[in-house]
Formats: sequence, C-alpha cells, structure tokens
Amino acid sequence: MFSKMKYVNSPNFGSFRDEWTAKYLGGFVVPSRTFDGLKGKFPIGFLIWDTGKKRKGPLEVEAEILDQKGYPIGAKRFYAVPKERLLNLWFARPRPNDTPALPLQNALTPTNRTNDVRGTQWADKGIGGMICNGSDLQHAGDTVLFSSPYCSAGGFIVTKDNLARSAVVFTARRIIRQTWLNDRDQFLIPNKPVPGEFMNDCLIWMLFNNRNLSVGADGLHWDGKDWSLVNHFVPFTETEIGAFDRFESDFMSTHLAPLKLSKEATAVMDVGRKVWGEYFDGYRKDDLATRNRLKLGRPDVGWFQIREALKVRAERGLPVKTNMADFEKAYAALSAKIDPDIYALGFLKA
Repeated sequence: MFSKMKYVNSPNFGSFRDEWTAKYLGGFVVPSRTFDGLKGKFPIGFLIWDTGKKRKGPLEVEAEILDQKGYPIGAKRFYAVPKERLLNLWFARPRPNDTPALPLQNALTPTNRTNDVRGTQWADKGIGGMICNGSDLQHAGDTVLFSSPYCSAGGFIVTKDNLARSAVVFTARRIIRQTWLNDRDQFLIPNKPVPGEFMNDCLIWMLFNNRNLSVGADGLHWDGKDWSLVNHFVPFTETEIGAFDRFESDFMSTHLAPLKLSKEATAVMDVGRKVWGEYFDGYRKDDLATRNRLKLGRPDVGWFQIREALKVRAERGLPVKTNMADFEKAYAALSAKIDPDIYALGFLKA
C-alpha cells in the first residue's frame, strides 16, 4: 500500500478499518516533500500487508522512518484510534441559550459570512469561544480563544464550568509542534487522572499564548447592530496593573486568586503583570490610528491588544521599559514543564 497514513489512524477511516483485516508485515514512511508537486508536510507510507491473514486486535503499525534521501532515522508507531477516545469528547460542549452573541472571524472582526452563521448565541455561564477543529495535530495550529462564540463548525463556547478542561485542550493542541511525521497523530482523552497543578499550568499557558485573542472592545458592527465584547480573561485586578477604570468582569482574577500555581506559572504571571502595567503606564501615548484599529477604549483590553499596542509604541520609537525577552524566557520554562506531560498523561501517543 502506497498512501498517506490516514487509512491507518484517521477517525474518518473507521469503517474502512472494520473491513481491512489484513495482517501488517512491515514498511517505511517518507516525508511528502520527497515527491515534487505535493503541498503540505505529512508522512507517506510504503506498507506491506498479507491479505490472506487477519490481524489480531486494533490496527497498529510500526514503520521505519526514512529521510528525503532514503536514510533510516528511526521508527514510529501509527495507531487506529476509536472515536470515543478522541479528546474532543473529554469536555462539555454546552448548548446555546437565548442570549445574543457576536460571531467573530478574528479577535476584533465580526464574521462576514451570510450563510450558515454559527455562534450567534451564548451558553449559560459563557465567557468566550474556542476554535477546536479536527482531532489531529494537522488541525491543532488553528486552535484559538475568542471573547465571543466562534461562527463555524468545530468551535465551542467556553464557560465557567468547562474552563479548566478547555485550557488543557487548548494547551495540548498548541504546545506540541507539528512535524511532517506527527501531523496525523490524534489527540486522546487522558488515560490517567490529570493533576490540578497541570491544569493550572495549562490555564496560565493559554492566557499568555499568542492565540489567546480575547479582547475588550466597543464599536463593533454586525447584523445592523452595535456590539461590545467583554473580556473575561484578564488575569489581574485593576489595582495590580494600574488600569484607568474598573473592568466589566473580574472573573479571571477572582478565579486565579485561590489557585496554587507552580513556580513556572507564577513566573509567567509576574512578568505578565509588568507587561500589562507597562501598557497602562503609557496608555495616553498610543496614536489615534492604533487606538481605533485595536479598539483600545475599554480598560479590559486583552493580551493580544496589549502586545500589539506595545509593538507599535516600539516601532514609533517610544520607550518601552518591559523586556519581552524576560517574558519569553519565563513562558518557555512553563512550556518545557508542560510539554512532556502531554505524552505522559496520554493526550498523545508517542
């Protein structure tokens, strides 16, 4: 069989695998870039099967890995994953209620779709929305947190009740780097109890990730109405960061207050507090074009808005006291702490 590896491990090929009972004999995989004209980075398998014999148990193959020049560089296992074991079944997807919501296509832009628009209603205790398409590493890079429900299939509403698991799902899907070899690997329900410290680490990792696009903003227009976005993901109080006014929601700082954070998560919070404070220290220095583009009129601005505003200030030659390299160092240390536990807890198989 000369093919992509989806017939071995993709959930959509479950019906095929029910009929494909051949016994695996051996084979190898090569990068897709070995061949001209192919887009994307994924494994192509050259696998040998004995169609006269039946395999025993679930489909699992171990293939030799060859590089683009044909040299062996290791081995990898590919697994058939039952749909009921996929990670997207591990957390609750709440049903929408009757409260209108603004469907977004990015942090500050309402959807421009006119057909099959989703994400137009909140759920009880809703605080945000998350893109969570697909169940494999190929789609994991699209995982994004918004301040409103997402308007497409695969997204779900983040609530106060499913926040902890939502943060774990966000982190598991984004922290492992996609390669040509692992891009079809499936995210799984953990096979061990998930420690509270790990969940807290993931929450902090999500809050300070560059795909946390939660914002506070006024003056958005959609469906003939004006809309505002409330940011429920500000991890600090107004006093801690010198905000010029009260936040409409203090959910996240209240939620974090009793949690016992690891030293790595605490370090990220400490540097993040300085970055947030830097933004408010120079709040009046932002030019009008930046204020309008990033919707900086509210005090409950998000991590995305703050980073962008500080970037523009630096480009304009304004002094920025906070060294973002310090933040990146602390964030990298937190990432290094979380990374091995994604495999150890069974979110991915090695």
